[in-house]
Amino acid sequence: MAATLLLALVAVAVLRGHAHWALVPVVVWVHLTAMIVVLALTPVLLWQRRGTRRHRVLGWIWAMGMVTSAADSLLVRTLRSGQFSPIHLLSLLVLFAVPLAVFNARRHAVAKHRRTIRALVTGALLIAGFFTFPFGRLLGRWLLG
Repeated sequence: MAATLLLALVAVAVLRGHAHWALVPVVVWVHLTAMIVVLALTPVLLWQRRGTRRHRVLGWIWAMGMVTSAADSLLVRTLRSGQFSPIHLLSLLVLFAVPLAVFNARRHAVAKHRRTIRALVTGALLIAGFFTFPFGRLLGRWLLG
């Protein structure tokens, strides 16, 4: 699965960048840590039986990780010298979509919940995640530099 591949790339990048860890701002570490938790939980949540207590507990942790990452990313402004960038619009979308996914799950609107989760995983996690490597961004420099 793509989340597992992305998690592996992030892990290799972080390990390769160990010499620069002290230079990384706390807000970036919070964002990165939340994303690692979410990436690790995504395949588990998608492959396991749904509707169980375990799925609900892990789902809450996943949701909190997504919200933490999105909220924290609003504080990360390294792409445009202290200004917001287009990626911050995705953060706002995530801050809207995650509560919607939880709401739909709690009211047993399975199809709506599934659609929202698929959109979050595809767009906010995988596509956005793969764009953390090119264009001289931190993980890309650590992985490829």
